[in-house]
Amino acid sequence: MDRAPGLSVRLKLTLSYAGFLMLAGAVLLLAVRVFLPRVVPPGSTMSFLLRDFRPAAIIVMTFLLVLGLLGGWLLAGRMLAPLTRITDATRMAAAGSLSHRIRLPGRRDEFRELADAFDTMLARLEAHVAGQQRFAANASHELRTPLAITKSLLDVARSDPARSTGELVERLHAVNARAIGLTEALLLLSRAEQQSFTREHVDLSLIVEEATETLLPLAEEHCVSIEPSGDIALTIGSPALLLQMTTNLVHNAIVHNLPDQGTVWVSTSVRASSVSLTVENTGAKLSPQLVSTLTEAFQRGTERKRNDHAGVGLGLAIVKSIIQAHDGTLTGLST
Repeated sequence: MDRAPGLSVRLKLTLSYAGFLMLAGAVLLLAVRVFLPRVVPPGSTMSFLLRDFRPAAIIVMTFLLVLGLLGGWLLAGRMLAPLTRITDATRMAAAGSLSHRIRLPGRRDEFRELADAFDTMLARLEAHVAGQQRFAANASHELRTPLAITKSLLDVARSDPARSTGELVERLHAVNARAIGLTEALLLLSRAEQQSFTREHVDLSLIVEEATETLLPLAEEHCVSIEPSGDIALTIGSPALLLQMTTNLVHNAIVHNLPDQGTVWVSTSVRASSVSLTVENTGAKLSPQLVSTLTEAFQRGTERKRNDHAGVGLGLAIVKSIIQAHDGTLTGLST
């Protein structure tokens, strides 16, 4: 923003200090001039000084003016020194350097609190930008993979025109379906992060019923039983996003379960000022190191493997974004 030039804050404070000092000195001299003759006997030395009051007052006021300007300039510079460091850090951040921190020393005051808040903001912004860069790199890699596979399949078909097209069509259909699924997942993740949805009253227990009914064929295929339970849990949010969140959680609980006779428990509960959704299964225990990365985009459990139900690696990332968009908290991802 273009602004007209003006006085610096340091100069304004200097003039304020000097003006206040001059005003205090003038009031003091006026008080001396008014009240001192009433208490000083005539013919005394003080009476002589009162007759030459004006030159003395001019000398005193000149001294106070010089003292106020010099002292005010130095004092204002010392007081505003932390702002200079904060301004320099702001300019470095605006230029793209997010790793710089102010780290203002000293006891807590308004300037230190501002500097600490700015350092916290820079740390979060740096982590967010790093996460976005990793996400963009991973998304580019994931989107490039089906395109590369499609190109390879088409090159093989073109080099061998006599080859049956049935298998080629099936493989192209599978690759295209995965690319479409990835694109839709990315759009859903973006929608959740931007909170671009309409909020309405939702019963989370009905969302659980719909999600479990949808995934029942998948559970039967994996020989997993789903046991929903809980109370009516009324909340406010997007039914579509909350359904996607629940579906992703139950889907993961089905796929990452015992190879046979596994169980998934899905329950809702009501607390004092919130509702909760709990999804548990009989799957293998996970290490804390692995758990800490599960909500990152394109993470697929213990390894980045692909199978019929591996998904695109955005399931829990979408869950986390939907929960945050609804001012909720994702907990319980532990061993």
